[in-house]
Amino acid sequence: MPGNAWDPLEGAPVDAAAEAGDMEVPTQAMWTGWITFGLVSLPVHLFPATRRHGVDLHEVHAADGSRIRHRRVCQAERLEVDNREIAKGYETPDGHTVVLEEADLQALPLPSKHVIDVLGFVPVDGLDPILFSRAYYAAPHGQAGQRPYALLVAALTRAERAAVAKVTLRTRERLAAVWPRRDTLVVQTLLWPEEVREPENIASTTPVTGQELELASLLMTQMPDVDLAELHDDYAAALQQLVAAKETGGQLLQPAEPEPAVDLMAALEESLRKAAGQGRTPG
Repeated sequence: MPGNAWDPLEGAPVDAAAEAGDMEVPTQAMWTGWITFGLVSLPVHLFPATRRHGVDLHEVHAADGSRIRHRRVCQAERLEVDNREIAKGYETPDGHTVVLEEADLQALPLPSKHVIDVLGFVPVDGLDPILFSRAYYAAPHGQAGQRPYALLVAALTRAERAAVAKVTLRTRERLAAVWPRRDTLVVQTLLWPEEVREPENIASTTPVTGQELELASLLMTQMPDVDLAELHDDYAAALQQLVAAKETGGQLLQPAEPEPAVDLMAALEESLRKAAGQGRTPG
């Protein structure tokens, strides 16, 4: 993907020549195996490419603020069960439960447990973003993986395509797209097509006029570009305001909610005037 490439990980164009050294990658691999395409195999480690961001709230008793603890209790014995005694259960059609230990699940006869086998290729901008699940960085493992890894990165970059494969992570087999980002392979797990719901008659059937469409298109060119790196989550700050108000008995100032436009053309024209006042030059 020469120049600026569409990046499903960030949802925005990125500089494909940026150095991979700028990325934080955990030191503990969560999966080790192989990527194969044709008769070429390269050993890789997978590392999470994203991290959870947010504020953790504890479950507490509303009456006194004491922490709530959840216990795992055996339904038959009414006794709390230690984590080491907990296994998985598969219920057969006749209602019988088959107990599966971790060793049983490790023995699943799935090639994708240890091999990300490339099934084919698709244009990278042809992937429907609704399919995106989780992203992982693939790093070459050992000297034997260096050259075929660099070759796959270069080939995918030149072709502007993503490889489609299957991979088993933990206990689930998933579709995956493999594509280059900053000279690093990304393994992006995808939802199976049957996991995606179609909209089913929720779209608006109201027609729009040509003039409305022209003004809306012009407004899009007038509004400023967005740098995603400059955007931040405001939830933590809002939560601090809420906590302060609860402690002091103060009142929270709620943001105004938008109202439906009575006159759509008038709303578009006013929006254009405000955008022009910000000094944006149409691109």
